[in-house]
Amino acid sequence: MLKTVIVDDEINALEALEWKLERYVDKMEIIKCNDPKEAIDTIEREKPDLVFLDIEMPEMDGFSLLQQLSYTNFDLIFTTAHDEFALKAIKVSAIDYLLKPVDKDELITSVEKVKASRKENVIEDKLQSLFLNLKRKNDKISIAADGKISLFDRDDIVMLKADKSYTTVHLIDKRTLLVTKTLKEVEKKFNYPEFFRVHASYLVNMNHVKEFSKKDGDVLTLVNDLEASVSRNKKNELLERFF
Repeated sequence: MLKTVIVDDEINALEALEWKLERYVDKMEIIKCNDPKEAIDTIEREKPDLVFLDIEMPEMDGFSLLQQLSYTNFDLIFTTAHDEFALKAIKVSAIDYLLKPVDKDELITSVEKVKASRKENVIEDKLQSLFLNLKRKNDKISIAADGKISLFDRDDIVMLKADKSYTTVHLIDKRTLLVTKTLKEVEKKFNYPEFFRVHASYLVNMNHVKEFSKKDGDVLTLVNDLEASVSRNKKNELLERFF
């Protein structure tokens, strides 16, 4: 039996993948997780042979989850609804990836690759390569705007501002990018210590903060004369970061 953990925050996607595995793939023991933190505990405890891992999840993406694991002796298949993430997964040496909704034939092919790799005992090398590449790339953030995907150093980004269903990204060189996603969706890529959501409409890079003012409401002044409002429920946490 191939012990398999499926990790996906979307219940429908989780159950759909389970159904296809049970229907089209033989000899699998399946464990489902729809919370990335729960998934870490499950993988450490169950020590699976194979993990299907969603890349984009709230609180913690798939790459961050992998970096927190001590047990890594498993094969890995990323699942994603976004080509940009799938491309990144290939670049960081994942054994395979599947675009959602998962195609039956592609699923069967991916699992057959896993079975072949286990016979050849090459799991450890693939994951070692994955973690090494993640470490090399962890200072870069990909942003899709204007019909292309650009990579930025974290310090290139000063602030993100919500604009209804869009997000404006303010860069250190004073350029702006308009992303056709909400700030809540974009924020998932900025799971780094220097980025802080100070307000429902503002995510700021704390390395670029120049001043905190209580005049006319709580406001942060950043480089390039940018300003960000601070909500009351974020003020105390913000001040703790300063002191």
